[in-house]
Amino acid sequence: MYSLLVKLFAFLSLIVFVAAGPLVARQTSQCNTGNIQCCKQVQTAGSPGVSTLAGLLGIVLNGLDAPVGIQCSPLTVGGIGGGATCTAQPVCCEDNAQGGLISVGCIPITIIL
Repeated sequence: MYSLLVKLFAFLSLIVFVAAGPLVARQTSQCNTGNIQCCKQVQTAGSPGVSTLAGLLGIVLNGLDAPVGIQCSPLTVGGIGGGATCTAQPVCCEDNAQGGLISVGCIPITIIL
């Protein structure tokens, strides 16, 4: 009887140990705080137009696959019942340091009205 209890305890301890694996911290983005942009275009950093524009502005883009927004502005909200309006691509951008001309780390989002 004693050995059965020891085996049961060991088995249950193993289950708890496996279930309590390490937690992976999620990276927060500015969209969590509501910083949504409306960009006329979203392209990869390696595209010819983006790399030329970044070079002229002195912006170093890390990685050719990084999404970059062109001509971005804060998403406007219409009047009562109007909802959010964006006639181009709504995105969440991590770095909008160039005043919206070029924004780095843009992720397309879907706006549900």
